[in-house]
Amino acid sequence: MAFFIGRDREARRAYGFDEIALVPGDVTVNPDEVDVSLIIGDVKLAIPFLASAMDGVVDAPFAIAMGQAGGLGVLNLDGINSRYKKPREVLSAIAAAKAEDATKLLQEVYRKPVQEDLIAERVKEIKKAKVPCAVSCIPQNAERFGAIAEDAGCDIFVVQSTVATVRHKASRYQPFDIARFIKERTIPVMVGNVVTYSVALELMEAGASGLLIGVGPGAACTTRGVLGLGVPQVTATVDCAAARDFHFKRSGRYVPIITDGGMSTGGDICKAIACGSDGVMVGSAFARTKEAPGQGFHWGMATPHQNLPRGTRIQVGVTGTLEEILFGPSRLDDGSQNLVGALRTCMGSVGASTLREMQTTEIVIAPSIKTEGKLFQKAQRIGMGKG
Repeated sequence: MAFFIGRDREARRAYGFDEIALVPGDVTVNPDEVDVSLIIGDVKLAIPFLASAMDGVVDAPFAIAMGQAGGLGVLNLDGINSRYKKPREVLSAIAAAKAEDATKLLQEVYRKPVQEDLIAERVKEIKKAKVPCAVSCIPQNAERFGAIAEDAGCDIFVVQSTVATVRHKASRYQPFDIARFIKERTIPVMVGNVVTYSVALELMEAGASGLLIGVGPGAACTTRGVLGLGVPQVTATVDCAAARDFHFKRSGRYVPIITDGGMSTGGDICKAIACGSDGVMVGSAFARTKEAPGQGFHWGMATPHQNLPRGTRIQVGVTGTLEEILFGPSRLDDGSQNLVGALRTCMGSVGASTLREMQTTEIVIAPSIKTEGKLFQKAQRIGMGKG
């Protein structure tokens, strides 16, 4: 339903994770018996979790750890890992920088050009550990980097920008032809980021093997404040899931959609799947692991832009190991640990044995879901904050 926001101008109501809740099912399932696997192209993941292609989250060692846990770490080919032979030294300098100097330092660090030989080196390092390798870059670099990564043995290539479309108009340069790029690859190509039904459908028709859903919801991303762009993740996921289902019905080809960003707890992840997502891409939750290269800091991919930074370095701290974040046991009560356990338990509670069944869960609009009856919890957290 649309609402008038002024004379002759309508706007559609959109929803975020804090505004909805999932309704328990009439039948429940043993959480240990649910299937949470995700298939992208010919790559099967034991858990539907992707780690964001951000330098503070994923480097080669983290990608290996993520793969060994059953998920997928996506390495940013436009970042520090492909610019510096010893990226952890640079990351340590970023982590040690004062808050007021962080963005300037990031801009300086990212001025060094990408060394293409490092792309193949990173891919081979990950593949040597016998785990799936996924890498990401912006459209401007996809032609060059795609061929290098593919030749080195990469399993999934991600073309990622703030806003992705099939049709891009430009007179000063040749627009990137995503459909042709996908046809030239022998490995699955995922594309992001998308928030609308029509664009999602066009990208699927162009041959994308998966889509990343979300513009600006990430903890370290300021795109919504700087550019005013974005659609809350519940509505964006539902709309793109509808495009996926229509495309599948028409073509017989199922293209998974991955909700990317805006999820800070297991509850948010459960809601994303219930809204139609096949998996989730998470940044800040993994930035908090002991294995993350950012050492408790996290920043968006557009942060180092020289003229218009659209991200900020944030301190998320280190709260546990990757094992604890994914599988527990939880040492915190804020929903940021044992994310896989939360998903399994929720699936059992709504009666879903598979992620596809989870996508049919009844959803209610419930803006009071986090505050109803939580007076003492709120008071306790405020008291702890004063300390």
